[in-house]
This record gives sequence, structure tokens and C-alpha cells, in this order.
Amino acid sequence: MGDVMNYKMVALDLDGTLLNDEKQISDKNIEILNKLHDSNVEIVIATGRNYYMAKELIYKIKNVQPVILANNGAVVRRSGNNELLDFNYLDALEFEKIYGHGLRYGLNPVLHVDEYFNGYDLIYERDDYEEAYKGYIKKDYGRARLTKFIPSEIKNILSVCYFDEYSRLFSFVEEMKVEGSDKYGMVCSRNISDRALLEFLHPDGSKWTALKKYAKSKNVAPDEIITMGDDNNDIDMLKNSGLGIAMKNGTKETAEAAMKISRYDNNDSGIYYELLEIFRFV
Repeated sequence: MGDVMNYKMVALDLDGTLLNDEKQISDKNIEILNKLHDSNVEIVIATGRNYYMAKELIYKIKNVQPVILANNGAVVRRSGNNELLDFNYLDALEFEKIYGHGLRYGLNPVLHVDEYFNGYDLIYERDDYEEAYKGYIKKDYGRARLTKFIPSEIKNILSVCYFDEYSRLFSFVEEMKVEGSDKYGMVCSRNISDRALLEFLHPDGSKWTALKKYAKSKNVAPDEIITMGDDNNDIDMLKNSGLGIAMKNGTKETAEAAMKISRYDNNDSGIYYELLEIFRFV
């Protein structure tokens, strides 16, 4: 583990990591992030959530104005002014293939799209959305649009999401791995209720790829980054950063990928205790 002075950036997942199970940032976690900010250590949020929701959830640290790598790194914005720093949109032809294969398995996706300034982030095509998407789209979520999917006409696709029991997704996952993983990235998150979330993204749309690229633009090397996360979409950044810390409440796979496991979970300000020790704040 490097000297404390070597760490210039801390990248944090949201759900199950920075947020407790009530989707709040604890006072202790706010305190440590403010201390890091005051010490010129840059905070980056790396989340599977879309940018709008991520920004809402980190309202309590708005003074820190972190850069948000949203949709698993498919889009990168500065939270202070919503400036678009980077994006990786999925190719329309690849979406058409994924969509067709999914329908053969009786699976219908929800699409995350980069339409932040147009007032929506999600599009879906089944009007029985509660049943079709297993509650993935909440009734009160005003930033979703019902639209018939015409693949050639859909722009700015950040991710294609399937939310279902893992057993229902398994064969589809195996088929799509064979189909051509160099044309898209696949992430399957399982640390969420009894269902799995399968996402297809641009091949460069991963938290670590986006984080590494952003860090490079700030002259920060991979070994100068601390990362913390709890789910399988965090594995690459936990493995490849200077110090990867898996949350105590994380998946078995994240524990195996990380260099360290937090002593406390996300409901007991796990982030606070690890970062306090590493940066030796008094």
C-alpha cells in the first residue's frame, strides 16, 4: 500500500457503498468526503445509475461537485454544471442484434439514453411496465418515456438493461458472450434483491475504462486512485486501481478482486472508517 501522499483520487460506487440501504449518505461519510475535498483529493462517483438519479442522490455533497461516471462509465459529467466530459454510445446495429436476441428469450429491455437536457433518461416500450420490467421503472419516475423501439432511430444509447431472475437471463448471457463481446460490454450485477441486472454497453463503457481515461486527463496515474465498491460492475476498478476496497456487504467476487475489505458495511459508514485510516485525518 503506497504512502498516503500518493493517493490523489477516490472513486466511489453509490448503491451499497457510499449510500446506506435507505439511499442516504451518512453524516460520517459526508464528513470524510469534505475532508478529502479540502485536502485536494478528488472525489469521483462511479455508478451504474443514470446521471440524473446519481446527481439527486449525492445532493448532500453538492459542495464537492464530483465528476459522475454514470451508467457504468458510458457517460461522464461534472455534477456542478452538468458539463459532458465523455460518452460511449452503443452502436445502433449492435442494439438491433441484442434487442432481437432478447425478444427470442421473451426478454424486453429498458434503454438508458443520454437525453439529460431533454428531460428523460429511460425509454421503454411495454405499457404494462410494472409487470414487464419487474418494478425497474418506478411509477412515479417522471424521466422515463414510453416509445416503440425502432432500433435505427434510437440515438445516444448508454445501456440496454434487462432486469429479471438470473436463471431467466443465464442462457441469453451465454449466447451473447459467444455472439461478439468485442462489439459490446456486458455487466451482470447481482447484489440487488433476488434479481439480476444485465446491461449491454459500448465496449469502452465500463467504470474502470472511464475512470482511467478521466484520471489521465487530470494527470493521475492508476496507482494514485483508491476505489470502493460492492458489486460485480466494480470488479475492474477494484482490481486495477492503486487500492481497491470491497465493501463488507459486497459480493464474493468483489471480495476476491479487491486488495482489502472494509471493516464496516454501507449501513455503518464503511467508507468513512477506511478513508479516515488511509488519509490519517485527525
